[in-house]
Amino acid sequence: MTKTEGLALDGITIRLGGRRLIALDAQVGRGEVLTVMGPSGSGKSTLLAYIGGFLDPAFEAEGSVRIDGSDLTGLAAEDRHAGILFQDPLLFPHLDVAGNIAIAIPQHSGSRRDRRRMAEAALADAGLEGFGDADPDTLSGGQKARVALQRVLMSRPRLLLLDEPFSKLDAHLREQTRQMLFATARQAGLPVVLVTHDEADAAAANGRVHRVGDS
Repeated sequence: MTKTEGLALDGITIRLGGRRLIALDAQVGRGEVLTVMGPSGSGKSTLLAYIGGFLDPAFEAEGSVRIDGSDLTGLAAEDRHAGILFQDPLLFPHLDVAGNIAIAIPQHSGSRRDRRRMAEAALADAGLEGFGDADPDTLSGGQKARVALQRVLMSRPRLLLLDEPFSKLDAHLREQTRQMLFATARQAGLPVVLVTHDEADAAAANGRVHRVGDS
């Protein structure tokens, strides 16, 4: 893997009201995970917002974000193609389960029927075959997490940003979902930035750990 492959974060500095929250230089290879740890309010999620292109203008930020050598820093969020998972799966209640995935598939991928078939295939890959017509509210927490991950992957992201996506799952589901997510990212060759306060998340990610907000 060359230095131009994966995600490069160079000279990232984020401040709020003159106080520095983040100072980071990192290279995250394809399939690798950079874990950012720290207490609430330390700027962890702010870093994800800067990488993803949706940082609140109240913050001052500088530094470059590059993926496979391409500079994303000046691009709008929708042009960066960063897949994002939050604490909540954020499934759309007015769509069935397959519809929640199909909505993320680029329209040039085929007809509406084609995209529906692709969504059903993604559900089967996640062990949810036959759930396409189900109401998202009928799914368990772990099932919702799998649907949210498949939706992100079907949007064809260039990188993954994870904002404490395991924190609301019980211990068994948390471990199961961690393994699935990191294995999927490795297989897809996606660089990952994980924000968490859980040491077990960092251990499962098995990559570099950057700590912020430590006194």
